[in-house]
Amino acid sequence: MTTGLVLFTRDLRVRDNPALAAAAREHEQLLPLFVLDDHLVTAAGERRQAFLADALHDLSGSLGGLAVRRGETVAETVKLARAVGAHTVHVADDASVFAQRRVRRLSEVIEVRVHPSTSVVPLDALPTTSGGAYRVFTPYWRVWRTFPRRAIEAPPRVTLPDGVDLGVLPDARDSQWRGGEAEGRRRLRRFLVDGLGAYGGDAPELADGASSGLSAYLHFGCLSPLEAAVLGESNDRFVRQLCWRDFFLQLFAAHPSLERDDLHAPRYAVRDDPERLEAWREGATGIAIVDAAMRHLNAEGWLPNRARLIAASYLAKSLRIDWRHGAAHFAEHLVDADVASNAGNWQWVAGTGTDTRPNRMLNPERQAARHDPDGAYVARHSDS
Repeated sequence: MTTGLVLFTRDLRVRDNPALAAAAREHEQLLPLFVLDDHLVTAAGERRQAFLADALHDLSGSLGGLAVRRGETVAETVKLARAVGAHTVHVADDASVFAQRRVRRLSEVIEVRVHPSTSVVPLDALPTTSGGAYRVFTPYWRVWRTFPRRAIEAPPRVTLPDGVDLGVLPDARDSQWRGGEAEGRRRLRRFLVDGLGAYGGDAPELADGASSGLSAYLHFGCLSPLEAAVLGESNDRFVRQLCWRDFFLQLFAAHPSLERDDLHAPRYAVRDDPERLEAWREGATGIAIVDAAMRHLNAEGWLPNRARLIAASYLAKSLRIDWRHGAAHFAEHLVDADVASNAGNWQWVAGTGTDTRPNRMLNPERQAARHDPDGAYVARHSDS
């Protein structure tokens, strides 16, 4: 009886999980594993750690058990594979330097099968005519939307090997966010019924309920981005947002320094202004819409996309403070802090990234008038 090992990373679900489905087809027994790697856990804030704990508990319940180890991912994976006689490790693809290095190091000592899972279209499936990654969104969107979709994988039946010490799941924590596939699918169903039809329509973007609220579940892989795209295909604007996510992932995979180095040279000198930077972080700039966005972020660990753009543009373009400071603050506080999207969007706003109009500046007062015309968003996140 053969045993395969499935290393879960950012694919914390059983439905439409290509790594899990392939392993189930190829092996009679499977050992699902998640490694709480110090490199990643220490970099995650309290909110992301709480969300992850929820997601792992939910995943363990769906699988009938989940091995959990603490330590360095490659060493713990190889040790457990050898203990159960598994000769193959199945893992989802990912764009980060850490993920790619993890696969290379695993491949040196054991067979590794990498499966497309973190994006709608596989990360390397759409090179430009010159062979590189796309740096402009519109041509990427044109080829992305016509690329053939793989079949959505049904949840497989999983048989765990006997006698394995599964370890201890991280303690559940109180949080405003409930993580896991069950909660993600509940939110997706609600959005498809109540929110998809109006998404991206005429309603102000900062209106209550204007966002899908799915970003954290996509970031942790509690939801399949492919399934979300297929189920939401009737709304082109929703699907376009999923394409933006893929766009930044393929860019990050090709340019691993995206999170720290300018993709294009900046067009202006940045300022070192610690006092204004701190006021921005605290939501005390005196610009109502910017302050509301920053108080919202700090209180809840999430922001609608329009609020992110307004707050980021004010820091990078109005104050001319280095975008890396803003990206670091977002990464610290956001539950859905995806490195590729965070860095890609910040560079887009700062004019050093993929925006074809690098001098674009969002006027916060005009943005507020258009996207929060009745002041409801500012009122909800007032400091009074």
